[in-house]
Amino acid sequence: MTTSENTTSTAYIIDDDRMARESLKWLIESAGLPVQVYDYGLNFLDQVNESMQGCILLDVRMPDINGMELHTKLKQRDIIMPVIIVTGHADVAMAVRAMKAGAYDLIEKPYNDALMLERVQHAITFDQENRHNQQRVSSIKACAEQLTPREQEVMRYVLDSIQNKIIAVELGISIKTVELHRANLMAKMQAKTSTELVRLALMANL
Repeated sequence: MTTSENTTSTAYIIDDDRMARESLKWLIESAGLPVQVYDYGLNFLDQVNESMQGCILLDVRMPDINGMELHTKLKQRDIIMPVIIVTGHADVAMAVRAMKAGAYDLIEKPYNDALMLERVQHAITFDQENRHNQQRVSSIKACAEQLTPREQEVMRYVLDSIQNKIIAVELGISIKTVELHRANLMAKMQAKTSTELVRLALMANL
């Protein structure tokens, strides 16, 4: 393996063909993107972890493990980086399998340099947005975990647009108590309005 400086988002190239991976490395670096290259899929599998960000470019035909198998193992490890399958032996069936398996894209060799760079940049942008959304969801769920059981009950009613006086009757408590629980849960959920609370709940599938 050869490595260039790794920053936040990196293109990880896995290809046993030295000329192919070096050519792709130079191309991506020409756009100012950090690159790491691996000559064997299992080498990458030994080092990949959830903190690595960017995108993965997998060659299909490699001697130790093929790109499709490596993609499957990455998914089993919950590696969320988008995967671009790169192959000189593509066919319709392979493309369908790759996309159904969750590949971000499939590019056939010989590829157009401008198109390759565009796909890589799109994949990296997708990864950044996906991670931001995941962090946001985690934050929302952490806020929801702070709610007391009664606040959770009140939130369910609020999400269904039920008025305070009806919530009070349903729960057998006073309107003032409902208002207190409602104010507390809104503060804990960091929501200023009921509409925002609904949006947060939908985002985090609460």
